[in-house]
Amino acid sequence: MESHETQHDRPDVPAAEGAPQDGAPQAGTSPQGAPREGAPRQDAPAAAPGADENDQKAAEVVEHDLEELKAKAAERDEFLALAQRTQADFENFRKRAAREMALAEQRGVTKVVKELLPALDNLERALAAAEAAPSGERHHLSEGIRLVHSELIAAMGRVGVEGYSPKGERFDPTVHEAMAQQPVEGAESGTIVDVYQTGYRIADSVIRPARVVVAA
Repeated sequence: MESHETQHDRPDVPAAEGAPQDGAPQAGTSPQGAPREGAPRQDAPAAAPGADENDQKAAEVVEHDLEELKAKAAERDEFLALAQRTQADFENFRKRAAREMALAEQRGVTKVVKELLPALDNLERALAAAEAAPSGERHHLSEGIRLVHSELIAAMGRVGVEGYSPKGERFDPTVHEAMAQQPVEGAESGTIVDVYQTGYRIADSVIRPARVVVAA
């Protein structure tokens, strides 16, 4: 019986040219599996179409947001400046109102004191007369007048009114009223040597100048 030999039955027959052998690298690869020189390579994927347009739109959005932020910052600064001006105006108004109120109060006190000063002058005259009375009557009369006089002076002091008797001071026409001028031995010219009537003032405002005698 005739036997049929195959290629595998005959080891001395070389394999067909170009046929892959077991363990042999395939065409197009290196022994380690890397692509052989000249083999086609897979490049990085190309940029998606429209990428530049998207970047430009994003930049426009960012620029728009920055412009809005700048506008809001400018608006904030404007409101801050307005608030500061309003606060300064209010502070000036408050100070002006306080000054006007103080002046109005001072004018009211001045008016009342001017009405009371004649009575106060009469009390001082009565006190002087009581001091000159006979000793038997002097004590009770002078003490009563002195008490009323002291209470009235204290009441005026509580509202800021003070009296002044400038004997020995230099004459000042803004706060003194010269009733007479005469030479006085030992007194420098222009010095007040006697006070006819006590002066009264409130703060820096003279209610009534002191009436005085000035050395010539």
